[in-house]
Amino acid sequence: MSDVKRVSKRTQKAQETRARILKAAGELFVRDGYGATNLQDVAELAGVAVQTIYFVFGNKRSLLKELVDVTIAGDDEPVATMDRTWFREAMAAGSAAEHLSAHVRGTTAVLARVAPITKVLETAVAMDPEVAAEWPQTVDPRYVVQRAAAESLMAKLGARPDLSPESAADVLYGVLSPELYLLLAGKRGWPPERWEEWARETLAAQLLSDQGM
Repeated sequence: MSDVKRVSKRTQKAQETRARILKAAGELFVRDGYGATNLQDVAELAGVAVQTIYFVFGNKRSLLKELVDVTIAGDDEPVATMDRTWFREAMAAGSAAEHLSAHVRGTTAVLARVAPITKVLETAVAMDPEVAAEWPQTVDPRYVVQRAAAESLMAKLGARPDLSPESAADVLYGVLSPELYLLLAGKRGWPPERWEEWARETLAAQLLSDQGM
């Protein structure tokens, strides 16, 4: 076997191990809570030695940080939300209505992944100052994303002319929130399709002109 094949196989195995650890951590953090979950529990569920987790992630805080980042992105590629294909395609839409539909569709997919881990993160931040330091509250990245979407959307044909991008960003930020998704899709059992349709119609009534709807 060539050195290249050995490296490729070793890299693939490392990626698979990393994915198993993240999957196990996500299941346990959501089920049992961040504080009640220890790395030995994660290791047993992932089928690895606990030393492997320390080697790959360092500690439980770093594991949580990586889990949140990967959950938001949907993969472990270092690509920011605003550089993701779905977001760029929505920004390139020709009308406000088309942009809104694409944005809600893409955000719904993110919320379906992220919402369950949101409660875990809130609890972890409240109980561990070092976890809180990983997510400084000076700038909310979710608002940054929604503000960028709002500025583009409100400049397009069909957007309400009397609504500022700032106000539109607030509406997007509120409606497309993990908290509201958890309330309706989680507690009320709405399927993602119903959530997406409701969010799009609700936002259209707020952000689009009569001609744009």
